[in-house]
Amino acid sequence: MADKLADVPERVLVETVKLAQKQGRKGINGTWKEFLNVYDKKIGSSLSDPAKRPRDCLVSFLQTFTQKPDIEFVDRVLRLHFNHEVVDQIRKESPDDESAEQKLVRATIEHPYYLSKYAFPSYDQDWLVTKLPKKSKLASIDAIVAIDCEMVLCEDGTEALVKVCVVDRNLQVKLDEKVNPYKPVADYRSDITGITARDLDGVSCSLADVQKSMKKLLRKGTILVGHGLYNDLHALKIDHARVVDTSFIFRRSDGRPPSLGTLCKSVLGYELRQGGAPHNCIDDALAAMKLFLARIERGGDDDILVNQEDLLESELTKLFLHGIPTDVRSEELHGVFREQFTIELKPPKKGGSLYSALAIFENSQEANRAFEKLIGRLEKDKNGLPQKMILLKRKTGATVNLFVRKVGHDHLLLQDLQKKRAFEGEDTSDPKKLKREDCEDHLKEIEKLKQDLIWKDVQIAKQEKMIKLLTKELEGKKTAKKKK
Repeated sequence: MADKLADVPERVLVETVKLAQKQGRKGINGTWKEFLNVYDKKIGSSLSDPAKRPRDCLVSFLQTFTQKPDIEFVDRVLRLHFNHEVVDQIRKESPDDESAEQKLVRATIEHPYYLSKYAFPSYDQDWLVTKLPKKSKLASIDAIVAIDCEMVLCEDGTEALVKVCVVDRNLQVKLDEKVNPYKPVADYRSDITGITARDLDGVSCSLADVQKSMKKLLRKGTILVGHGLYNDLHALKIDHARVVDTSFIFRRSDGRPPSLGTLCKSVLGYELRQGGAPHNCIDDALAAMKLFLARIERGGDDDILVNQEDLLESELTKLFLHGIPTDVRSEELHGVFREQFTIELKPPKKGGSLYSALAIFENSQEANRAFEKLIGRLEKDKNGLPQKMILLKRKTGATVNLFVRKVGHDHLLLQDLQKKRAFEGEDTSDPKKLKREDCEDHLKEIEKLKQDLIWKDVQIAKQEKMIKLLTKELEGKKTAKKKK
């Protein structure tokens, strides 16, 4: 292990330790924090941020790994780093020969989320790991396919592949298969996947069959494109080195990855799907390929900034549901709101008992009304966004708690929209040009400010109470000291 880590850059060591910490991996001295209490008895785990620890501390922790899965985990992260080095070396050795396609592979690999999102457990059984071609050939290989998958939730808490579609650069379908998960399904997520139990009757295609087909498509260094591609690869149990993730190669001003629907509207100029319609694998794979080609047209160099107005208006149509127990099916979430909306699920973290979802409404007014009508305790999440804790009544008659919050601050999003329109020459100060929904947003802003003031008053009251208690305690100590 020591030889492997000797020449690894410190940033990679930091990322590796963070991933190990997140996954709860243990060495002979326990987890990262437990290791720190042994390694540095003076400071211990009070300084647990790996980025603030010296290199020798990071290396020492990783060297405590003795179990095969943990050692293989480190090897996998180092292999991702090696891929990055190979791609970067191509750029440095022959910058003029680097193709636009290869530039986008590099853009994905250099993204700050790459290491954490693409560190697959490909050392586990049933995973297919493709080989990286020789460095001399990489710069000239421009074969491309785009993919999209649909997954269901199984009774064992895992996700399983049920649909896969692949298209080539000419937008021709190369693979379109339904897949039998061959284990009990807890939730088909039919409103999203468009798949029901009946659709899988008689389907014999397995995950292993899909892997064989993908191995043929990905041979000789083919570039694989997708949106949030790491989710698809995890479902496919395929570890492929040459990837382009369209959620990485388009930029949002706030740093968060844009949705596929937002990119289609902003970059390609069309709506990906109508409200209420389930996902369509072929449409999503085609969209990913079209977005890739849109970047190629610009040479793969310049960032394409997502149309901010489209983005902001899109954000206001969403409400975020979180803290949902995994045994609550997606169909049950339709009981949260009376309004029409679609669900976009966010899978739980590995081993997690909770998941989250986006409720997407026809417009921002519908989303606002849906949030205001919710009966629940109004509070704020850790980022200061308004949310409500509500009770969801299940079909069994039982109830569960979950949280619903707005995706962003309405008044901040409105200000950004008005700045955008003002920049384009629209006089936003003229009240005649204020739309009704803008007025509604202002009223909502005032209401939120009131809530903020109430919350601050409560905090001030708590602080004053604490000060009185401490003052009383201090006076008591002084009195006791005088008596002595």
